Amino acid sequence: MTAGWLALVVQIVYAVGAIGLGLYGLHALWLTLRLQGSAPLSLPADIPDELPRVTVQLPVYNERHVVIRLLDACARFDYPRAQLQIQLLDDSTDQTTALLQQRVDEWRQRGVNVELLHRSQRTGYKAGALRDGLASATGDFIALFDADFEPPVDFLARAIPHFLSDAAARIGFVQARWGHLNRDYSVLTNCQALALDGHFVVEQAARQSAGYPFGFNGSGGVWRRACIEDPAVGGWQADTLCEDLDLSYRAQLAGWQPLFLPDLVAPAEIPPQLLAFKRQQFRWAKGSVQTLKKLGGAVWRSDWSLPARLAGLFHLGNYLIHPLLLLLLLITPLLLLLGVDPFGPLAWLSFASVGPPLLYAVAQRRLSRRLWLRRWAYLPVLTLLGMGLCLNNTLAVWQALTNRSGPFLRTPKFSVQDRADSWQNSSYALALDPLVLGEGLLALYAVGGVILAAAQGKWWSVPFLLLYAAGFALMVGMGVGQSLRWRGKGSRNPARFRVADLVKSQGR
Repeated sequence: MTAGWLALVVQIVYAVGAIGLGLYGLHALWLTLRLQGSAPLSLPADIPDELPRVTVQLPVYNERHVVIRLLDACARFDYPRAQLQIQLLDDSTDQTTALLQQRVDEWRQRGVNVELLHRSQRTGYKAGALRDGLASATGDFIALFDADFEPPVDFLARAIPHFLSDAAARIGFVQARWGHLNRDYSVLTNCQALALDGHFVVEQAARQSAGYPFGFNGSGGVWRRACIEDPAVGGWQADTLCEDLDLSYRAQLAGWQPLFLPDLVAPAEIPPQLLAFKRQQFRWAKGSVQTLKKLGGAVWRSDWSLPARLAGLFHLGNYLIHPLLLLLLLITPLLLLLGVDPFGPLAWLSFASVGPPLLYAVAQRRLSRRLWLRRWAYLPVLTLLGMGLCLNNTLAVWQALTNRSGPFLRTPKFSVQDRADSWQNSSYALALDPLVLGEGLLALYAVGGVILAAAQGKWWSVPFLLLYAAGFALMVGMGVGQSLRWRGKGSRNPARFRVADLVKSQGR
């Protein structure tokens, strides 16, 4: 292939990547603008006097730091005890099970219907635990909370009535907005909170106001049992790592309706360790693309409107952004070597990139007119995190596209809410991932691109490449720095914990 043809092919590939990212940026902008017509939801007027039975399912796996906080919060729900069942779906292999059993016995003595269901094999992982729990569930509605949540006492009292009016007979699930127990713990948690707020306050609300499909987020929500068990839906399935997204789309394809409640907040703990955050993102990226492969064709062939089908595909394919980002980084220095100015197609991309910053600004403005600017100020760091994550998440997308199997790797939880709390002493803390070597090499590659662009006078490409260099450098620096602090403090051996000490330390 001649140099001219090679330059043309590389430019086409680059343009495809830039246009793809531009479309996602425009989609974020559209969601932000579409949100302006949304209005708060009110409780239906025709609520029956007798509330239905509810089963609260709590899937846990080695969660000794946070599980008591979760159980206590659910046991205190302001809901008729005769109509409430709590299931602890426990797949733990450490002291979590003994810790839970002691607290379960205490709550049962106080009249709370709570049971501990322990599995020795994690068949189907979380989806399998939820499916197995349904066999002994007594509720007509199933509330779900992950171990890092602390739902408010009135959660069920505010969520369940939305299912009970005659007009709500086809509502399959209700999703609450996630709050944050430790937003201000660190720069990392502030950035994650900013991203999550953008998803819930703008994306979920805008999809609902437009009548487009959206996903159940796996926690902080309630399902109608009849929807889960509808043969057209198919129940919980373990062939993706995002069993929540999978089930919610299958339910909507079968004619069930979702409902997002932006004013009902379920607070949760944000991962304070970068490696835990990366593991969470890997799982979400792989699982969402697995769901896209599984259901993308059904979404496109559905009787939804064309905008709804496109919105659904954009939603399921959201993590494809990261391979596109990595593609642009890898190609840009090659274009420079071929004597091509890569900023031409990048100009349109830069216009479309207004979408995500505006989305996050609107989300924070709607949440707090007093604090929005201070919280939105973390956007530059969040941007660098997004750039630095593109290798991690591209590998996840690649595994999904090539049908690479893998275990359901949990996100460790540490019960850190105040800045004085520490996670470094926990045996759940993750060791440094070898992926840091690849991130370091990509940082150097981006720096090489900066030098090349400067030498050729292609100054418009320099800021673009600097973002990559800084993003990957942030991944390496934060990951190594946290790993060194963790090793310095030393991780505990789980065998050294005593159940009595854990109960005492978590009973707050």
